[in-house]
Amino acid sequence: MQLMQTYQNPILPGFYPDPSICRVGEDYYLVNSSFEFFPGVPLWHSRDLVHWEQLGYVLTRESQLPLEKCRTSGGIYAPTIRYHNGRFYMITTNVTGMGNFFVWTDDIHGEWSDPVWIDHEGIDPSLFWDDDGKVYYTGTGPQRGIHQFEIDLETGAKLSETKIIWTGTGGKCPEGPHMYKINGWYYLMIAEGGTEYGHMETIARSRSVWGPFESCPHNPILSHTGADNSPFQATGHADIFTDTEGKWWMVFHAIRPSIFMLHHIGRETMLASVTWDENGWPVVNGGDPVPAVVPMDGECYAPSWGFTEDFSSETLAPRWSWLRNPDRSKYVFTGHGVTLHGTEDVLDVWGAPTFLGVRQQQFDLQYETELTFTGETGCAGLTIFHTNEYHYDLLVRKQGNGLAVQLRKRVVDILTESEPVVFENTDRLLLRIDSDRLMYTFSAGVDAEHLVKVGTGTSRLLSTEGMVCTFTGCFAGMFAEGDCKAHFEYFSAKEI
Repeated sequence: MQLMQTYQNPILPGFYPDPSICRVGEDYYLVNSSFEFFPGVPLWHSRDLVHWEQLGYVLTRESQLPLEKCRTSGGIYAPTIRYHNGRFYMITTNVTGMGNFFVWTDDIHGEWSDPVWIDHEGIDPSLFWDDDGKVYYTGTGPQRGIHQFEIDLETGAKLSETKIIWTGTGGKCPEGPHMYKINGWYYLMIAEGGTEYGHMETIARSRSVWGPFESCPHNPILSHTGADNSPFQATGHADIFTDTEGKWWMVFHAIRPSIFMLHHIGRETMLASVTWDENGWPVVNGGDPVPAVVPMDGECYAPSWGFTEDFSSETLAPRWSWLRNPDRSKYVFTGHGVTLHGTEDVLDVWGAPTFLGVRQQQFDLQYETELTFTGETGCAGLTIFHTNEYHYDLLVRKQGNGLAVQLRKRVVDILTESEPVVFENTDRLLLRIDSDRLMYTFSAGVDAEHLVKVGTGTSRLLSTEGMVCTFTGCFAGMFAEGDCKAHFEYFSAKEI
């Protein structure tokens, strides 16, 4: 593998946080957190670290990922992917399920095992194989610091006492640990500072897997605190690895603020080079803030984020997600679109509303669909969804012999609905959402030539910083609520 193109950060834009990566020969595999969304743990493949294809998800069955009544930003935290002796392992935490577990597969394109559960409190687990064949679990625990024990990969049982091996450099929330053995040293890299603007990555090393660990003298090795002119903030939660030429790299996440200190499209996966100083410590991007465009030989690779989905197959493209464990009978794929059947669960609750969404990956996008509505009650339409307490919905209801369209905005305990825009003698409408960095604009009409603006909503009110301990980003999607059904002929997204 040779990186011959200038590339653009983030390499995975939108809500793809907590990246972990492993290399198998010339192939790179990467996973992300998924929280309350199903399926769980997006799984990616690349041959050059720049062009990424989503293979699907690791957790695709309810037996692997029970999410019933999962709270906002509950569910799956911080997966780690590793490969050893022909087998892939993914270890993670279901914080509103049964805790820490791992799954495995011998075929990266196939199904993964049911969970092997681990009796240990805490989050952000990782696995490390030492040269003698022993396997170690590292993660957080009931007490502050990084906990470690030897583990049996057949049963998940602890094979040693649990020991706190490092508490970090003093930043809050020492978490996200990964252990590496490099040139006879055991390196322990962790995230500190919380996942907000004080986020950073630090590292320590020892001659023993059990420590004591010596802190790097130039910690943090990654931080954008003070990098006021950078488009990226809150950098951290990293994993390091080598390419086929022996060069070192780091994947990590960061945010792109929309205005001042607010962000709404989530924590995104980034890539930076790593070198080693004369004392054997890693240096990320030469010690400078990580840029948006990384200059290398060749033309810049900047992927397009447009697509049109006609739902011609019952197999959804990997970009799609449900909220929690879906009732799949409420989604009918006709070969020419998808019909969503509403239920009592609505977008405001910790349930499984009828919802299909894609992550918002850029600020300037246009989403569109054609909807045919059936039912005397209920509503359906397009939504910009962040959490059950923060979403904007372009909804359609039956009114007389036609349809009424409104913009419903839910912001915590404030619920507003715009004046209805009524379209007579029709059961079919085109719906559109235009997004820029600061605003969403919602429109509807009988066709693209006769669109009417229904309302607007500021992105600021969907920003993570206005929420209580949430870790996700905005989705654009389709929904149906109540005793109705809505047929969506297609769903498109394009850059504007």
